[in-house]
Amino acid sequence: MARTNYNELLDAGVHFGHLKRKWNPNMAPYIFMERNGIHIIDLNKTIAKVDEAAAALKQIARSGKKILFVATKKQAQDTVKELVKQINMPYVTERWPGGMLTNFATIRKAVRKMGAIDKMATDGTFDNMSKRERLHVMRERAKLEKQLGSISDLNRLPAAIFVVDICKEHIAVKEAKKLNIPTFAIVDTNANPLDVDFSIPANDDASKSIHIIVKLMVEAVQEGLAERKLEKDKAAEEEEEREREEEKERQRLKALEEADDEELSADELEEKKMRLAKKAKLKEEESEKERKGIKPGAKKQTGRRPRK
Repeated sequence: MARTNYNELLDAGVHFGHLKRKWNPNMAPYIFMERNGIHIIDLNKTIAKVDEAAAALKQIARSGKKILFVATKKQAQDTVKELVKQINMPYVTERWPGGMLTNFATIRKAVRKMGAIDKMATDGTFDNMSKRERLHVMRERAKLEKQLGSISDLNRLPAAIFVVDICKEHIAVKEAKKLNIPTFAIVDTNANPLDVDFSIPANDDASKSIHIIVKLMVEAVQEGLAERKLEKDKAAEEEEEREREEEKERQRLKALEEADDEELSADELEEKKMRLAKKAKLKEEESEKERKGIKPGAKKQTGRRPRK
């Protein structure tokens, strides 16, 4: 079943493209018609591409990896920030810091610096600083928070990036391509859909259009995270059940060894004899090793000569 329908996309203005003279020929398969000098996007193609991108993002989220959302244009900033915070994924809504992916180690240093300043505020280092120094440090902290605060939890490169307007975020797309990071994007009629792995033909200028597409992607990620949680809970339950069964078996065997032979059935008596014989054999082997001067569990030494 499709995640959205024709009417929802139509109401949000997803079908409006750019002026005919600004179009990219590679968008021809996704253009339905031209009206008053403006291209109209085929919403049936948009619905298919939304489902394809959502399925891929869901799978990435299910595997426990991070997805970076990039939207620095004014119409998308608040929408992306509000929606992506719900799923606790990293996002960039201010200026894209050049080299954020290709020079990730340096970006991590800046994030660690932000953490060091926070530590200074709590361990009393600020008390030994002059007012001017303290003000300078706090201004630096505010600047780092504005640029990198949303990616402070990103300890490694993201598994994928989602971009709003690939023409504006062309640096982010190029960096992701260089590192073979899968790219998902809202692509308008003036952009090249071949620049990204998963393109969603839609209006990337209207805030309503951006909101509906990003919301669908966020919902897909939420589904992936929910399935991951269910799998982890199920695995934990199975582990607990296995431990209970093992403990039950240990208690049964202990009771079997301590019980009188007259109280046991023929099968239980046979099992008890076998266990006692096995234990006696193991004890005998250990005592033999001790007699020869070999510690239990020690590796047998080889006859190699040491290197000079």
